[in-house]
Amino acid sequence: MQLTVWTYEGPPHVGAMRVATAMEGVHYVLHAPQGDTYADLLFTMIERARRRPPVTYTTFQARDLGKDTAELFQQAARDAYARFQPQAMLVGASCTAELIQDDPGGLVSALDLPVPVVALDLPSYTRKENWGVCETFYQIVRQLADRDIRPAPREGRRPRANLLGPTALGFRHRDDVTEVSRILAAMGIDVHLVAPRGATPADIAGIGAADFNILLYPEAGDSAARWLERTFGQKTVRTVPIGHGATLDFINEVAAIAGVDPTPALPSNLPWWSRSVDSTYLTGKRVFIFGDATHAIAAARVARDELGFEVVGLGCYNREFARELKAAARAHGLEPLVTDDYLAVEAAIQAAQPELVLGTQMERHIAKRLRIPCAVISAPVHVQDFPARYSPQMGFEGANVLFDTWVHPLVMGLEEHLLTMFRDDFEFSDAAGASHLGAGLAEPALAPEQSAAEAAIHSWTQEAERELKKIPFFVRGKARRNTEAFATAQGLSLITIDTLYEAKAHYAR
Repeated sequence: MQLTVWTYEGPPHVGAMRVATAMEGVHYVLHAPQGDTYADLLFTMIERARRRPPVTYTTFQARDLGKDTAELFQQAARDAYARFQPQAMLVGASCTAELIQDDPGGLVSALDLPVPVVALDLPSYTRKENWGVCETFYQIVRQLADRDIRPAPREGRRPRANLLGPTALGFRHRDDVTEVSRILAAMGIDVHLVAPRGATPADIAGIGAADFNILLYPEAGDSAARWLERTFGQKTVRTVPIGHGATLDFINEVAAIAGVDPTPALPSNLPWWSRSVDSTYLTGKRVFIFGDATHAIAAARVARDELGFEVVGLGCYNREFARELKAAARAHGLEPLVTDDYLAVEAAIQAAQPELVLGTQMERHIAKRLRIPCAVISAPVHVQDFPARYSPQMGFEGANVLFDTWVHPLVMGLEEHLLTMFRDDFEFSDAAGASHLGAGLAEPALAPEQSAAEAAIHSWTQEAERELKKIPFFVRGKARRNTEAFATAQGLSLITIDTLYEAKAHYAR
């Protein structure tokens, strides 16, 4: 076990909470010690949910371990049913309670409650949050779906689709569902069910009445979608519509499965990006991408094919989708980065020297410390990534949001060089730092291969330092490192203005 100050994913029971909180008419009884109730804050503080998660904790304490904790759990389950009257109950244990081995499923089945009970076996020491989401949703669908239900004959009605995967605490899931539903409506397709977000156990029972499924978030809905394919013969749309090109592919795949005309959902004009002024001075920017596999892979396609960026790093933290990430990295000619160690991600960012980072909340902090512009594209996220405004990631409107979110940090960076005209003003001096990266920040950290001792062997003339400061801040660190590397290769300890220009000519070849 690795001790860390931050993690990309929580334990699997947090994933189960995300499913329970997303649904209606479900209650989760969690065998857990008193301290594990911290998870409530993820929903009430970060997602700003208007109600606390539908979770009852047994909250046993150290002194309870010498007693019958099984009876404690059964009483908590009885009380939860009597108080909340759910349509279905989930039962399970947190990572700490798992060590007690009380078997929550068996304990509750002995109570003979008058509602379905879904027992969750979530191994906390070998699995993590996203797996917990996927497994919980799969078990709910498997146990609650009515296997006798089939779609009604198609004559005289519109095709129907299930949208699978949106959860609580998901990155822009609320707005993605709205955007995808609009696309389907334009094609003459009805949304039969969105699950787990907003679904009740009764809704899940009728999941087989849809003609096909749309898997919006594979991390959450892949297992359930595969079971529905086997059980009901429902086909699954697996193209994730993030970006303009992927949305076109999505529409065509949906149209082929549903047997409808895709034309009404297609845009009337081509993307304006390639004709804009922005494309001339932002094309070729180096971008490093890290997040959950689905969003990271989609972001790499958008960055390269739609914005003309150069992808210099691609990785994910959820190992269950390592194969898909590695295939995408190979397509970009990159070495894949599959890790849940944020320090390894930071080292990779430093080594790649990107001009933009697309990542999670953790990469936002890493990039800020390294003075690199950053946009968040994936969970884990913080409260600012649950905006009150409509801000999807999917569909054509989502493509507009991606453009604004990714390009604006670069535009701000390019504008910073204008501040050199006001360098003597106390607000705009080098010591003040870049306005959009926070005040009082130091120069960027040394590259991993450059130690402080190595940097100290070079001395710069005042003329060379003045010339270096004429270079915009967002590439100044790179220019300094390249010049010092060139000087080392030439055996020079003193860097003059001539050395600076010779290095520039060398690296421009």
